Amino acid sequence: MNSLRVFRWLFLAVAVALIPAALPAQIFISVRIGPPVMPVYVQPVCPAPDLMWTPGHWAWDPGYGDYYWVPGAWVPAPYTGAMWTPGYWGWSSGMYGWHEGYWGPHIGYYGGVNYGGGYQGIGYAGGTWNGGHFAYNTAVVNVNRTTITNVYVNTTIVQQTTIINENHVAYSGGPGGVQHVATPEEQIAEHDQHVQRTSYQTQHETQAKSNPASFSKNNGGHPTVLAVSKPLPVESHAAPAGFKPPPPKPVTELAKTQAPPSVQKAAATASTKTAVAVKNNPPPPPPHASGGKQPGVGSSQQPQGTGAVHPNPGSPQPAGQPHQPPPPSHPTPQTHQPPPPTHPVPQTHQPPPPPPHPAAQSHKEPPPPKPKEKKPNR
Repeated sequence: MNSLRVFRWLFLAVAVALIPAALPAQIFISVRIGPPVMPVYVQPVCPAPDLMWTPGHWAWDPGYGDYYWVPGAWVPAPYTGAMWTPGYWGWSSGMYGWHEGYWGPHIGYYGGVNYGGGYQGIGYAGGTWNGGHFAYNTAVVNVNRTTITNVYVNTTIVQQTTIINENHVAYSGGPGGVQHVATPEEQIAEHDQHVQRTSYQTQHETQAKSNPASFSKNNGGHPTVLAVSKPLPVESHAAPAGFKPPPPKPVTELAKTQAPPSVQKAAATASTKTAVAVKNNPPPPPPHASGGKQPGVGSSQQPQGTGAVHPNPGSPQPAGQPHQPPPPSHPTPQTHQPPPPTHPVPQTHQPPPPPPHPAAQSHKEPPPPKPKEKKPNR
């Protein structure tokens, strides 16, 4: 009897120990304040082959009590065939929880958040592994065409996997969030063997946290450094046992690939439901930048990167549109300036000029009335 009880406790202990491996998208941070909207920016050019795009996102600093922006970056895959599933903020029971991103053989569920640059809401439309090398879909990602030749153009799959999110809401679920339920393909990917973010990705996020300008209280929800152009260093990991990258195909065939019908239907449904949810619960305005105490320790130097295009929530163009000039950059201060006064300010304080009456006329007294003549009595 005692042996059976000990066996049960050992089995329970082993099962609990295996839970984190079975749930790679577990919640590590939970807060009551939703993240700011996603900024719109130009994806930096991919400078070398086989780099994976990891989009920028809002992270939370519990010590300072504020969100800070982690710039997007190109990252070498930890093993050939690995795909990056971004993390996402998910609403549940009045709280916003952060689900950590991970590397795996397939793209998993990231809440339907449209990060742009190929992560349009479902899956990844920015390319695919083609044999032992990555082929890039230049319909939605920017690459150096001199150093990267394994490219194709497929606008159809971009449209089929896009969850339209015109307000650029940065969280999933709840009132005003992206309304997307995981597809069968995303559910299957959850059970793959995953590799957590590399140590260089962690350092990249720590560097963003040390920069006071990354925090929404200081930048008003408009970070100045939205992506970095220099790729992160390589960190290799073993591929899952028995995993092999997809076999090579002609790029002309990749250009004709379409998303599964279930994905197309899910993207259309999520777009419709998200539009209704956001209309009924629009996102709050971004906080105004404050000049108070700034968070972070260490260097406040901004990471090397591209000059970010001004955040423009109304722009329908997602991050990473190739071969197109960036939107015109309007100075950010104009978004917070009151309208100019109709009349010049000095005129509003000038007294009116004195009346042009002659001084002599203003002091002249009227003549006395003449006495009336008395008529004689008859």
